[in-house]
Amino acid sequence: MKTSQSNIWNWKGWEIAWTKKGSFCSSFPSIVLIHGFGACKEHWRHNQPTLGTVTSCYAIDLVGFGNSSQPRARLQNEQKQPGDFAYNFDNWAAQVADFCKEIVQSPVLLVGNSIGGVIALRASQILEQECCGVVLISCATRALDDKRLEEQPNPLRWIRPWLKVLVRQRWLSINLFRNAASPGVITRVLKQAYPSGTNVDEHLLKLLQLPSQRPGASEAFHGFINLFDDYLAPELMTNLKVPVDLIWGEKDPWEPIEEAQKWASSLKCIRSLEVIPGVGHCPHDEAPENVNLLLLKVIQTTM
Repeated sequence: MKTSQSNIWNWKGWEIAWTKKGSFCSSFPSIVLIHGFGACKEHWRHNQPTLGTVTSCYAIDLVGFGNSSQPRARLQNEQKQPGDFAYNFDNWAAQVADFCKEIVQSPVLLVGNSIGGVIALRASQILEQECCGVVLISCATRALDDKRLEEQPNPLRWIRPWLKVLVRQRWLSINLFRNAASPGVITRVLKQAYPSGTNVDEHLLKLLQLPSQRPGASEAFHGFINLFDDYLAPELMTNLKVPVDLIWGEKDPWEPIEEAQKWASSLKCIRSLEVIPGVGHCPHDEAPENVNLLLLKVIQTTM
């Protein structure tokens, strides 16, 4: 019988919000859905109920987002203070891995969108045999990471040291965040991210805007825009032991489909690449029927 559950999990003193649909089926792994930057567990609104018809399906708010705690950001080389948090892929992945161990308590298939994909890959390394596979949905390629600096135009390389100094200033990041979190800017970004316009509705605007109005909402933004040197998806997949399936929006404005094709042709762990025509960075929400069919197929072949 399908069930529904929402809860708060205490992780290292922080409150982590999560929801569950469905009941565990011994024939299939449990599903853990990991949202992208600026999103939340509700971004899986059109996927979690469907996936919950075959097995238990969890969606989790990462630290800093949704209804989870939003601790003060600690940047690299800053002294640790009580209650602060380093917003990076190791820490978010540790959150997901501990959630799987303490709450899910069964083999898992990790599904991540955007930076949630990088987090899923790192969490799968931590979980080892407890993870059966990973699905990357328009995974973040992190083109501005220091390790990819040689790919950038000369002007961008020249200003990089000054940019790093500038964005460390909290007053600047707070003001940038306030602008980015305004309804008008969110709407414009959604029009880019969802080129077909499908499912860009009032519900979507509210589920993205409401968490940004909480007192600590700018902290994850401050931490993330200072993340210049962290994991890249290909390095995490180089020796990965579990299968990886890629789902990509054909018209993703930020993560080029060519990069996904390059990964699929060069990394042994990648089992499939499916391209959803006419959609952008969030195919799971823009074309949920298509993505749900693909995810159900992956679930049935992963165990």
